[in-house]
Amino acid sequence: MYKRVGRPAIVVVVIIIAIITYLSVAGLSYTNGDNTISVIKGAQDMRFGIDIRGGVDVTFRPPTNYKATNAEMDAATAVLRTRLDSKHITDAEVYTDYRNQRIIVRFPWRSNQKNEDPETAIQELGAMAELSFKAPDNTVVMTGKDVKSATAQYSQQDSQYLVLLTLNNSGKTKFTDAAKKYYQKTMSIYMDSTAISTPTMNIDPSTLSGELGSATIEGSGSSPFTAASAQALADKINAGALPFKLETDNYQTISPQLGQNALQVMLMAGAVAAILIVLFMLIYYRLPGLIACIALTGHVAGTLLAISIPQFSLTLPGIAGIILSIGMGVDCNIITAERIKEELRIGKTLDGALDAGFQRSFAAIFDGNVTVVIVGLILYFLGSASVKSFGYTLVVGVVFNFLMGIIASRLMLKSISRFGFARKDVLYNGRAAK
Repeated sequence: MYKRVGRPAIVVVVIIIAIITYLSVAGLSYTNGDNTISVIKGAQDMRFGIDIRGGVDVTFRPPTNYKATNAEMDAATAVLRTRLDSKHITDAEVYTDYRNQRIIVRFPWRSNQKNEDPETAIQELGAMAELSFKAPDNTVVMTGKDVKSATAQYSQQDSQYLVLLTLNNSGKTKFTDAAKKYYQKTMSIYMDSTAISTPTMNIDPSTLSGELGSATIEGSGSSPFTAASAQALADKINAGALPFKLETDNYQTISPQLGQNALQVMLMAGAVAAILIVLFMLIYYRLPGLIACIALTGHVAGTLLAISIPQFSLTLPGIAGIILSIGMGVDCNIITAERIKEELRIGKTLDGALDAGFQRSFAAIFDGNVTVVIVGLILYFLGSASVKSFGYTLVVGVVFNFLMGIIASRLMLKSISRFGFARKDVLYNGRAAK
């Protein structure tokens, strides 16, 4: 697959890595009048977690003289969690106090918020969520105002959990019309701009004798509802039909848990570690070590872009995930370089040693990385708060390890090996063929 790699390949790969590195540091923006519009967010626009930069502690309540039920409080909590998740704020904390009718939310500052004003930060959560039911052509069939309630139930007949929608008068008419028009089509339920469910309209129009007063949402065959997932969807749907809007009761700033200089200390430690790694790779592995350093630069830059562009909040555990993935990237290149040296020492030509080295090291690298990806995904989807940040950065880092440590390194090393100066024995610490 990679046996014929032209000399220009290394130039192309290095240019791509250089572009990724520049974008990861400086981002890409342009000026429109007095406004600076960011197209790609770089490291300077990264959103750091509460433990590094601090954030806001805000308390929400129902309007004065309105007594919300526990179900309504759960629904409002679900809205806030959905909004925080849609903004990729991985270390946010949400607590519901039923007795005092309040919801407490803790979340970090935005990356572009310089004055650290809590009121401005709270605006990010916005007003009460808007629920909408959309057809495949993006037509809004119903809104939260057309839904009276949603409840999670267990169907004895079908032996599965489902969500029962009870519709009000306006909802009955709209849903009946939708059932006639979009039979066996996929509908989408949105909370603001986030799709929270995509059920299929399975109500046969020929069986309709009047308006539908209720409907059920079932899980798919490959992913049936559990009691928890059915209740979670019901809470989100109920949130769009709430008869009240959350009001801000009080708020305060949260100081960084690690101190103001923690980030600078971590960056300095990272820089020192990077210099030591580069020196080790260059001195011990020579040309393969140089290629590894270039690939690691792309690995780190790509990981930073994957964090800064969607604005995932980067916490201390998230930084630990990046460091762990970099360590795996170094290990990936060391395994390959050692295999190449061994192949040269048993008398293979340089081209044969490169092919065999990459081929025989792939299985060990693949097994180790796939295992880490599985663990990272479990931590991200099942973990809470800052654990999600660790899982996300770990998975992203391993993905870029595949792209840079395996694909890019192989292309660059096989490309540069076609130049005469790069076929010398001293550059591989082995016996290279002429």
